[in-house]
Amino acid sequence: MLNASQLVTLDGPGDGEESLGIIENGGILLNGERIAEVGGSSALESALPDDCTVIDARGKVVTPGFIDPHTHVVFAGSRELEFELRLKGMSYSEIARRGGGIKSSVRTLRKTSTEELKRAGARRLRRMMSYGVTTAEVKSGYGLSSADEIRTLEVIRGLAEEGPVEIVPTFLGAHEVPDEYLSDREGYVNLVIEEMIPEVARRGLARFCDVFCEEGVFDLDQSRRVLEAGVKAGMRPKIHADELSPLGGAELAAEVGAVSADHLTKASERGLKAMKERGVVPVLLPGTSFFLRSEYAPARRMLGLGLPVALATDMNPGSCTTESLPLTMTIACLNMGMLPFEALRAVTVNAARAVGLEDKIGRLKAGYQADLAVFDAPRYEYLMYHFGASDAARIIKKGREVYEASQET
Repeated sequence: MLNASQLVTLDGPGDGEESLGIIENGGILLNGERIAEVGGSSALESALPDDCTVIDARGKVVTPGFIDPHTHVVFAGSRELEFELRLKGMSYSEIARRGGGIKSSVRTLRKTSTEELKRAGARRLRRMMSYGVTTAEVKSGYGLSSADEIRTLEVIRGLAEEGPVEIVPTFLGAHEVPDEYLSDREGYVNLVIEEMIPEVARRGLARFCDVFCEEGVFDLDQSRRVLEAGVKAGMRPKIHADELSPLGGAELAAEVGAVSADHLTKASERGLKAMKERGVVPVLLPGTSFFLRSEYAPARRMLGLGLPVALATDMNPGSCTTESLPLTMTIACLNMGMLPFEALRAVTVNAARAVGLEDKIGRLKAGYQADLAVFDAPRYEYLMYHFGASDAARIIKKGREVYEASQET
């Protein structure tokens, strides 16, 4: 690929704007699934082999394929009536107490066929890819029974095998307490620990184990036990932390050595500093705050502490229904004070860290996986500026073109 107006390698020094490693009139040479060489177009063109296929990226911005490190794309049904209830003044927590929220999606998923779950998940992943995503973390969590959590993770495995979006699977059996265990919360925690986690591990269905650590859901002790059981079974910990209340999820993330702590709207200074010391990546979900009209995570405070902030859509049926990472970046810039270069780092190099793949994806660098997004844009800042639209012209995954925008205007 030659003649990119901006080849944004994300391989520059430091963590400021220079870290974007922008090469004007840049080129990139691919060899199979890997990047062979990155540099100026003139130098690369003079050394191209005779049988090389050349893509002209003139007038385009080329970045690493985007990474969405927190999604729930395998679900059934929709919850637009809850949207209206929130507009009328009912809180997300109150809707959940009345049987809506996650439990509503659980009831729907349990009645939905595996084939339909897979079709719906594939549609959402395809839409995500059209916005530049080449890798996505996908969680279970709407089954909340051993059979339906396993079934969800098997759907996720099937989607991963079909591609082209690379999927990082996460077990989230501790997403909520299902209706049948409302009077026995400890019984459900024990089910997750003693039955679900061992079976997920035996089948090799998840790389991470997650828990919704929140008042009224799973407390600190329950969350710790779930995550420690996951670690013992070979799954690295992630955690939904301090979203609705300052429970201490950030501190717990540091204690158990979580790869990421997500949401963090109510995280304490102590918790954030502990995360920094233990190398925990904060994954922020501004689309959720936007959709719920709730508090945003303190991104500038985190960046000031030197934390590697990542951004994700949190695509799910209740609290954030978008597949668009560019829109997520726009919201982060407008409502969390992030600058465009910080938002771009947050969906590439930092997002790669949040899914444990920082040595493989997130940069345009020799030896890295050949995941590229080509945008019809004059500069990288345009991706946040042109909100609510997709400017992706081509998507390349593991060296193979998997998406090309329609030529229709």
